[in-house]
Amino acid sequence: MAAKPPAGDPVQDAPEVAAPQHAAAGLPAIGHTLRIAQRQMGVRRTALTLLKVNQKNGFDCPGCAWPEGDKRHKAEFCENGAKAVAEEATLRRVTPDFFAAHPVADLATRSGYWLGQQGRLTQPMYLPEGAESYEPVTWERAFDIIAEELTALASPNEAVFYTSGRTSNEAAFLYQLFAREFGTNNLPDCSNMCHESSGSALTETLGVGKGSVLLDDLHQADLIIVAGQNPGTNHPRMLSALERAKAGGAKIISINPLPEAGLERFKNPQTPRGLVGGGTALTDLFLQIRLGGDQALFRALNRLILEAAETTPGAGAGAIDEEFIREHTHGFEEFAAAARAADWDETLRATGLERAEIDRALAMVLASQRTIVCWAMGLTQHKHSVPTIREVVNFLLLRGNVGRPGAGVCPVRGHSNVQGDRTMGIFERPAPAFLDALEREFGFAPPREHGFDVVRAIRALRDGQAKVFFAMGGNFVSASPDTEVTEAAMRRARLTVHVSTKLNRSHVVTGARALILPTLGRTERDLQGGGEQFITVEDSMGMVHASRGSLAPASPGLLSEPAIVARLARRVLGAESRTPWEEFEKDYGTIRDRIAAVIPGFDDFNARVARPGGFALPHAPRDSRSFPTATGKANFTAAPVEYPRVPEGRLLLQTLRSHDQYNTTIYGLDDRYRGIKNGRRVVLVNPADARELGLADGSYTDLVSEWTDGSERRAPGFRVVHYPTARGCAASYYPETNVLVPLDSTADTSNTPASKSVVIRLEQAHPA
Repeated sequence: MAAKPPAGDPVQDAPEVAAPQHAAAGLPAIGHTLRIAQRQMGVRRTALTLLKVNQKNGFDCPGCAWPEGDKRHKAEFCENGAKAVAEEATLRRVTPDFFAAHPVADLATRSGYWLGQQGRLTQPMYLPEGAESYEPVTWERAFDIIAEELTALASPNEAVFYTSGRTSNEAAFLYQLFAREFGTNNLPDCSNMCHESSGSALTETLGVGKGSVLLDDLHQADLIIVAGQNPGTNHPRMLSALERAKAGGAKIISINPLPEAGLERFKNPQTPRGLVGGGTALTDLFLQIRLGGDQALFRALNRLILEAAETTPGAGAGAIDEEFIREHTHGFEEFAAAARAADWDETLRATGLERAEIDRALAMVLASQRTIVCWAMGLTQHKHSVPTIREVVNFLLLRGNVGRPGAGVCPVRGHSNVQGDRTMGIFERPAPAFLDALEREFGFAPPREHGFDVVRAIRALRDGQAKVFFAMGGNFVSASPDTEVTEAAMRRARLTVHVSTKLNRSHVVTGARALILPTLGRTERDLQGGGEQFITVEDSMGMVHASRGSLAPASPGLLSEPAIVARLARRVLGAESRTPWEEFEKDYGTIRDRIAAVIPGFDDFNARVARPGGFALPHAPRDSRSFPTATGKANFTAAPVEYPRVPEGRLLLQTLRSHDQYNTTIYGLDDRYRGIKNGRRVVLVNPADARELGLADGSYTDLVSEWTDGSERRAPGFRVVHYPTARGCAASYYPETNVLVPLDSTADTSNTPASKSVVIRLEQAHPA
């Protein structure tokens, strides 16, 4: 039997604290997985569902975008993937009676954890203007309400169409098609808040805004550098790939402000050694870098590589790949001049490292013929994130580590299909060639004016320039920065609409009117007029494959995401639209045929995706060492070294996830690997920093962020935890700390919120 949801909201600011762990997974992970799953699904449903996760004839995990290999285990899921599946396949239900018992004002006082634990949404709900509670509404009436508001706008650009990474390729393609046929490119998505910096840097330097490696490349690498990433919590199946790489002789360098258990040692629950033995030590060299110091580190390594190449033959021979640089790159001399000028005092100040540590890293780099650099939010959410990632590309180009087996760039995307959504055209700044293809295929003129990304969408709502907000999945309010500003902006909208499987904070921060549209999950069968349907997704390495749910839908009142978009488009666009929306809803194969006609790499889409495991999208730098950049070559770049400056008596804060969390979804109140239990309002501070600031372990503090314009923001009531962070750095969980990040604090070029470099002071407080 599944357990009932919690009746009351548990206290989250008085956690129990123990020592952090030094290994991930093993038997504890199995036990925790099964307990969570059985509480949500019961024993039988747990077994039936988990054995379908990430199988070739099953459904794609709704969690992270890490790829699957060709050969798969019967249990092809990780602890956090199982939590994501359990939350979706739960037996708990949120019915109209629940909303009648809980007015919006009541729900607004509840935590995101409590809201998510209530269960699956079962039918469309409507909050009329001035009403206190959501009330049930038919699908027809829901579409009428949306159409009323959209058609009343003075311009299509007063509407914002947001997309979460969970949305399938088919739904995303229809969604962007509808938005553009309606007349706007306002298509912000969760990429704007995470890997936009990666896409910006890689498009400029390599010509393709995606990673260049496949899963087999990790198995063939000599050296894997994992920078600004915690795979043990955020992409646990990556640990299996790292373990296999180690078995093949690879070395691993971890670069992070916090030691993370998953990168220290992995106890693979698929092997006897992982279950009852000591597991596998993964990291050969841990560089505990200060927040924001990665660009300075890679610039210093590039200087040292160039110096090694200039020494007499011997240790420096072959330090750089001169033929690759000559034949395939542009801008080397300007880059080399900037690298040679790297200042050692500044490098050590920016990174917090010792020169000997950097020299050890250099020796491992020079010993490697095939190097991969993996990264995630720790590199992408700083003001200088784009030049940082360009410096990583410089580092790989120097030794020819692009377009070679076992080598390349590996930005590890978070949400399943966040990369596929972008491929399908979910982008506020679409390429002219993509719009030309849409116009040829569908016979209408798409808008050419760039639309709003996430930050600009919030500004537009705040300033009254946008009046309708439609979200295809996600939890926009909790995912966005500057919480108070974001919530006030949402409340200025005429209408807010959320296509969702479960309750979240965004449903209780509404416009004048609000709709919740319940949709099918990945785990559920999708029956349409054309029979049983499947959808497709693209993983973090550009592999496209099918996903087929097997469970009965949580309610007969659910519609699939493609059906929601198709019906909305028919209602809003009317008979003037020549797009076959009704046909698309009945048969998703017809959507894939049109994707094949519009998007390069999807030729013969239906036939290729029918093959078990799917297919790889083309990637010119990887496949042929060709680079579709402005110069026609891979571009070296030379940007000034930047890093955060922190005044005396202040710390630099990064926001991060707990182990019981995926993005804004809170599965539980523990962060097992970091020793935190039964609470989330904690701030991790180096013991030496805490002593200097007079903060005892277990004391309480307010976090106050300080900005160059003189403004401040406050997050009250956090328990201080003495923790082995890098000196001068602190860490705390989001979304609780999103309030500290101003809307205008973003990365240059990408406009991604700078959530990993927040200057704070700590003011003594009392427990809330």
